Amino acid sequence: MTNKLLQQKFNQILDDNLLNEIFQTGIYKEFKKDDIIIDINQSLNYIPLLLSGNIKILREDANGDELLLYFLEAGDTCAMSLTCCLKTSKSNIRAVAESDSSLILIPVKKIHDWFHTNESWRNFILDAYQIRFNEMLETIDTLAFMKMDERVFKYLIDKVKINASTSLDIKHNDIADDLHTSRVVISRILKQLENEKKIKLSRNKIDILQF
Repeated sequence: MTNKLLQQKFNQILDDNLLNEIFQTGIYKEFKKDDIIIDINQSLNYIPLLLSGNIKILREDANGDELLLYFLEAGDTCAMSLTCCLKTSKSNIRAVAESDSSLILIPVKKIHDWFHTNESWRNFILDAYQIRFNEMLETIDTLAFMKMDERVFKYLIDKVKINASTSLDIKHNDIADDLHTSRVVISRILKQLENEKKIKLSRNKIDILQF
């Protein structure tokens, strides 16, 4: 099953020889929803290739409050964890399973070797950096230029895209944590969005009506 998932998610990106080597040398792991995959200040000897599920990448401020940076989907890797691996520094992000997820961990030595010897891997890593950089810029723009109600609605739309469902099982407090604000503010904005016919609220559930 592992090799089948690996082929399905990465065969358009990585060449066959490399996929076989990843299958032989990578470490397969499964995580349940809300499991911490990578934590802040953790030493990293591997980078993850996401086979199934979704992962959210978070930063933490001096007070321990979290801020959502971006999501990873199947077929992605985390460029920020890659940077820490290459610099042999500790993680400055937290990766949390947004849903039940499976991944393959690639040892740091292989990351170095393949970057110099395999063009498909090198392109994959460079593309990952560019994609994550663009997402970081989008996060900064969101914080700088969007009002909170716009941020909340964008967050919900992003969750719909990640989960491929317009029905989200999520608590108001979870949204508040990801957007670095209070539950009271989130509840007020969600009610406003419901009045605008953009969403429908139920207990621990939000249905998205507009895109």
